Formats: sequence, C-alpha cells, structure tokens
Amino acid sequence: MELQSVKAYLTELQANNNRDWYHAHKQDFVRANADFEAFIGAVMEGISAFDPDAASHHPKDLTFKLVRDTRFSHDKSPYQPAFRAHIGPKGKLPIPVGYYIMLTPGNQSFLGGGLFADMFKDATAMVRQAIADKPEEWADILAAPSFSEYFTVGGTALKKVPAGFDPEHPQAAYLKHKSWYLEVPIQDEELDDAEQLVDQAVSMFARMKPFHDFLNDALAKFEMPSR
Repeated sequence: MELQSVKAYLTELQANNNRDWYHAHKQDFVRANADFEAFIGAVMEGISAFDPDAASHHPKDLTFKLVRDTRFSHDKSPYQPAFRAHIGPKGKLPIPVGYYIMLTPGNQSFLGGGLFADMFKDATAMVRQAIADKPEEWADILAAPSFSEYFTVGGTALKKVPAGFDPEHPQAAYLKHKSWYLEVPIQDEELDDAEQLVDQAVSMFARMKPFHDFLNDALAKFEMPSR
C-alpha cells in the first residue's frame, strides 16, 4: 500500500485542471484511486475494532467524485483535486456522523469528524437540544485529555445564543453553533508513509468516538430529506 500515486496524480491535476488532461490520464486516475481505496480499507480495518458499524461498507462506496458542480461557482475548474471519503454507519451520508478523510496536495489534507452539514436545520436543533440537556456530559467529552490534547471543536456559529436557549447556559458557546466538527491537518510529507498515516488516522478517529457517540445519540431520530 502506498499513496505516492495519489500525491503525484493530484499534484498534476491541480496544475492541469481541464477535461482534456483528465481524460488523457485516465489510467493514472484509476491507479491512484485504487491506491486510495486500499488506504481507506486499511483505515476501516482499524476502525472496526472500536466502531464496527462505521466500518461495515466497501471503500468504493465511501468515496466522492472529483467532478465539481460549477453551476453556482465563480471557479469553473471542472475537478476538485482531492481524494475524499466519509466512513460512517450509513456510508458517506453525513448523518449519522462518521470519519472523514481528504487527501490533497498543498498541505491541505486533513482527517475530520463530527457534523459538517449545517444546512440540515433539524440536525442542528437536535444537537443543540442535547447539549442544552446534557451540559456535563458534553463538557466531560471535550475536557478528556485524550480529546482536548488533539482537537478543537469547529463549526459555523451564530453571534448570539438562539432563541429558546438560555444565554447564560454553561455551554452557551456551543449552543451558538450550527455545526460541530473536528479537523486534524495532514502535511504533504505524511503522504509518503501510508502505513504510518493509517496508524495516525485510526488513532485520531478512536479519540473522536465519544464525541461521535454524543452527536449520533442526539441525531438518532434525524431523517435525511428526500430529494
């Protein structure tokens, strides 16, 4: 298992983000994509030890396409030069929350977790209510050394605590959030040692598990909107 093909292919795609180059290098994509899926499979094997539900899918069903939707973007580049995957109980659906991996050159790769999808208002309301109802449990998860040493909770947030919640609540800062997520940066040179990166990913994701359990308990009754 190696990620050199991933790094090389995406670097070239960044410099040649057009359909002619993409189609001319289809075999390079196939090779890089296979290596990425092998990497995801190895990470899933590690995750299965502590979160078997999240590791119950095939890697190819967890990855995202490189093709970008440019209809509403000023950037008309047709491809996103990144290999991405979401390892969750329902595959790559954002809810229930799972473990996110994005590999892209330029020191922009990262390991992620939590709820990124703040467009789902019902999901936001469910998590806010859980934090309001169980402030000590939430605080204990965030204060645990295995968590606080590595993570800071990110996410888009309101300027004020939303209506219906106490502005003086001990977790008021997190009640402002519309999403609650974690990111661990990956430097380009870390892609040179795929086995070490697998170990790092599994270790970070294991530390995220209590955070995910809290969010997924809160989101137990959430239903994805029908298209």
